[in-house]
Amino acid sequence: MRILQTLARGEARVVDLTARLGLPQSTVSKHLACLRGCGLVGYRAEGRQSFYSLTRPELMGLLASAEELLAATGHTVTLCPEPVS
Repeated sequence: MRILQTLARGEARVVDLTARLGLPQSTVSKHLACLRGCGLVGYRAEGRQSFYSLTRPELMGLLASAEELLAATGHTVTLCPEPVS
């Protein structure tokens, strides 16, 4: 979530994210790869550098709503054990 919040402020390089978040480069790179795989983060190359950004800025509204729901329910929301058909 912290990577997404940082990217919501604008594009950033891996080195920028590691410095801002205090996370190891390998952790940031793995998270970015996952987020890219989901289509939530994209990048543009400029020379030898890659600049990452959100592809779906509306995601931040969804995450904010989820945080509000969790706060309102005391974090008691769990996955429903019954399959939805």
